[in-house]
Amino acid sequence: MTKIDGNERWKTKMLLTEHKEQYEQHHQAKIVGMPTSEEMTMIRDFVMCPNIISMLHRGIDQIRTANIPLKELLARCLEVIMFSVTDDYYTLKRDLKSRNIQVFADVTDDGILYHKYLCRVYENRFGITREALKAEIGNRLAKYTDQLAKSLKQNGGSKNGEGKG
Repeated sequence: MTKIDGNERWKTKMLLTEHKEQYEQHHQAKIVGMPTSEEMTMIRDFVMCPNIISMLHRGIDQIRTANIPLKELLARCLEVIMFSVTDDYYTLKRDLKSRNIQVFADVTDDGILYHKYLCRVYENRFGITREALKAEIGNRLAKYTDQLAKSLKQNGGSKNGEGKG
């Protein structure tokens, strides 16, 4: 009998994230070729998130330097939205990595933002026009604003029956 046999801590096995990833890659079916439509949407969202974050950051800076009432409230709301976008960005990054997809910034040409992506062994470029990017950013910001409003309603609630009509 060794010293380890009597120790209860050694009965459980430790699994590192690298080992889990290797196991999943080894046991999943080898998918090769072009990305699916869901993966293309993920690539588009991954490209869009840094633009949204920088836009929100500029907005926060502008609000803080402006002489408007409730500027701290507005800045805090934008910060909450920025944190939500950042969380989504890192989730997308992790999901793309698990699917063996890499996205690289490429060039901007005639108002089109190009990003090179490597999907398993397939390599191509993804392009999005500035107008389409602006429209999608507007839609996405509206979604994040709605989420913020819903969470404020749920968490803030009404006190002593006020606010219910």
